[in-house]
Amino acid sequence: MMWIPDGSFLMGSEEFYPEEAPVHRVRLDGFWVDERPVTNAQFRRFVAASGYRTTAEDRPDPEDYPDADPELLVAGSLVFAQTGAPVDLDDFTRWWRWTPGACWHRPSGWGSSIAGLERHPAVHVSHADARAHADWAGKSLPTEAEWEYAARGGLEGARFAWGDVAEPGGRAMANTWLGDFPWQDLRGDRAVRTSPVGRYPPNGFGLYDVTGNVWEWTEDWFGTRADGGDGCCMPTNPRPELTGDSYGAGERVPRKVIKGGSHLCAPNYCLRYRPAARQGQTIDSSTSHLGFRCVLRGDPPG
Repeated sequence: MMWIPDGSFLMGSEEFYPEEAPVHRVRLDGFWVDERPVTNAQFRRFVAASGYRTTAEDRPDPEDYPDADPELLVAGSLVFAQTGAPVDLDDFTRWWRWTPGACWHRPSGWGSSIAGLERHPAVHVSHADARAHADWAGKSLPTEAEWEYAARGGLEGARFAWGDVAEPGGRAMANTWLGDFPWQDLRGDRAVRTSPVGRYPPNGFGLYDVTGNVWEWTEDWFGTRADGGDGCCMPTNPRPELTGDSYGAGERVPRKVIKGGSHLCAPNYCLRYRPAARQGQTIDSSTSHLGFRCVLRGDPPG
C-alpha cells in the first residue's frame, strides 16, 4: 500500500459530464491505499481462505425476481462482446451479453479461466464481493473523495492522472480503447482486454491503473451533482428490480459510485478515464470491466 498524505484538493470537473460538477474543495486526513487494483491472484487467496462465493456464482432466488425471464435466473455476469461494425452508441445491449457461468474465475463464462491472468485485475465482483474482500484483508473500500484524491496524484485540477494531455509524446498512459468503440480495435489484443496491473506508468503518488483497465468500486452512494448523470457505459443487472424486505416494490436497486473508467473507454464513447469521472453502478451487478482496490485508515509511516 502507498501512504497518501493529508491535504485538500479540488474535486470534480466542469469540462466534461454534468454529474462531475460542481468543482468543490475537499480536505482529507492521510490514509493508505492499495498500489494496484486487487488482482485475480489476490482474490483467489481470499476465496481459498474464506470459502466466499461471489454474487455472480449464485443463482438468483426466483422469489426476489417474480417477473424475470427464467433464462436470466441463472448464475452469471455481464461480459463485453465486440461488435463487427459501428452500432448505435445509445444502446449498450449491442455489446453487453448476460453470460451464464461468468464470474471472477471464469471471466468469459463456462470454459474460461484465469490461467495466465493472475496479475490482471479481479473482475465480475459486485459491491458486496469487493467489501467482503476488504473486510477479510482488514481494510475498507475508499470513499469517492479518497479515491479521487489518490488518483490525482497531487496534480491540482489536471484532466488526467498524469496531466492535461491524453497521450504525452504519443505515449499511452492507461489501458483504454484504441479505435472507434465498440467495433474497431487497433490494439490487436482481442482475446484479453484487461492488462496486467502495473503495465502503465504510476501517478504522482506511485499508484498504478487509477484510470483505465477496470472501473473501481467506492463506498459512496451515487447521486448526481447536477442534472443528468445516469452515465453512458455501465450496464446493470438485466433482471427486473428487486422486491421484498430490502427494497420496496418497484424501487430501484441502489447505486454506488464507481471511478476511473476502463479499457472500454474511448474518446468517441465514455471519455471517463479521468480522476473526476464518476458513474453510478447498481450494487447487485458485476461486469467484465469492474474491479476495486482498498484503503486503510491509520497511522502514517515511520
